[in-house]
Amino acid sequence: MDHEGHEKVVETVIAGNYVEMEVEGKPKNVKSAISNFFWHGGSAYDAWFSCSSNQVAQVLLTLPYSFSQLGMLSGILFQIFYGLMGSWTAYLISILYVEYRTRKEREKTDFRNHVIQWFEVLDGLLGKHWRNVGLGFNCTFLLFGSVIQLIACASNIYYINDNLDKRTWTYIFGACCATTVFIPSFHNYRIWSFLGLIMTTYTAWYLTIASILHGQVEGVKHTGPAKMVLYFTGATNILYTFGGHAVTVEIMHAMWKPQKFKAIYLWATAYVLTLTLPSAAAVYWAFGDSLLNHSNAFALLPRSPWRNMAVILMLIHQFITFGFACTPLYFVWEKAIGMHDCKSMCKRAAARLPVVVPIWFLAIIFPFFGPINSTVGSLLVSFTVYIIPALAHMFVFRSPAARENAVEPPPKFLGRWVGTYTINVFVVVWVFIVGFGFGGWASMTNFIHQIDTFGIFTKCYQCPPHLLPPPPLLNGTSPIPSPANIHHLQLLGSTRF
Repeated sequence: MDHEGHEKVVETVIAGNYVEMEVEGKPKNVKSAISNFFWHGGSAYDAWFSCSSNQVAQVLLTLPYSFSQLGMLSGILFQIFYGLMGSWTAYLISILYVEYRTRKEREKTDFRNHVIQWFEVLDGLLGKHWRNVGLGFNCTFLLFGSVIQLIACASNIYYINDNLDKRTWTYIFGACCATTVFIPSFHNYRIWSFLGLIMTTYTAWYLTIASILHGQVEGVKHTGPAKMVLYFTGATNILYTFGGHAVTVEIMHAMWKPQKFKAIYLWATAYVLTLTLPSAAAVYWAFGDSLLNHSNAFALLPRSPWRNMAVILMLIHQFITFGFACTPLYFVWEKAIGMHDCKSMCKRAAARLPVVVPIWFLAIIFPFFGPINSTVGSLLVSFTVYIIPALAHMFVFRSPAARENAVEPPPKFLGRWVGTYTINVFVVVWVFIVGFGFGGWASMTNFIHQIDTFGIFTKCYQCPPHLLPPPPLLNGTSPIPSPANIHHLQLLGSTRF
């Protein structure tokens, strides 16, 4: 009995119980039960849906573009390699979260109305300097992650309705995405995560099947990798693809038993690879080098009801992913202005609105769908979810006492502490040199090229020019432009596509 009681105490300390933090007691009626079923998710399955749904969003549409830069073989290998590396660092983050939370709960800290975030884990385990660095990188990455979702919304809807330019669509979807301020936490994303994964699954298999049925375009060429700049730009986009675990801590905190998270991200990555590999390979096989000038895969596939459905589903999913990226920023802002403990969701929602404004503005300045992913991947993702977690894990457990008292010691099949430190050193060196070094150079070169070509605040990035039909001939003479055509041609001359 004493042994069993001891195990229960240890489990309580390690796991915590999010249900007790959020909801006191069981649902009292059918309405509450239904609300909890759709709204309150904290199981391992909920975490898997959240990780899978958040990991593969608009980037699904840019991976064929990356394949055209990398070539087929490198594209496949980099996806598998960075998928495993991302799963490893997500595992490290989960270990550090459990370590931090266990120490705090032993000190009787109450997390009833408080969501733990990554910078607080760093602060509690390593001090304020680590906290400041982690906070800076994490917030900047999530800010631009939200920007990318907004850009993707405008880019996608344009392929259904091109009566409005992409900038105007950005205004519209910025207002729509602002409604995510009303979603309290990741605990409330249960139904959204489930639907989001169904949507990306449909889109991935639509891209695969539609490309195969379309067949290869006439004279298709597969010259990648042709330039070193393009090669490392494509590689950093894949680094960005599998670096979606900047919200790992918030997802874990929404779980009833956070210690079950350890392998969830790996299984989420395994499923994501069944979507990204076939779709990117099929689109690249069909269209080849044409993708170098079309970063959105929808641009090359013919218009059809199936494509329209994929676009609509991706729009909804991007709204969900915007919420995933922005919710941690909402929490940071709430804590900064002293609103995080407020019980009124309406007051918290009003307080969150200023966070959306800079995201909206940046999406209008830099609407470079595709190239911006690589830039964010090399400069921000490389540190936020690869280098910092690996270094933090090594520093937290650098002393023999810390390793001996670790809540979650490394498993034997990984070589215990020696194997873990070896993998961590490899991750830090590889990502710093290849991801940040070569990737940063290549992605910034490509990003600056986009600015030089299209300019900032460009009205419609990579849009084909729309020409009006020629006016009728006048008495067999040369066509005389009508005032409408003259005005339209002037617009074409002044607008940079």
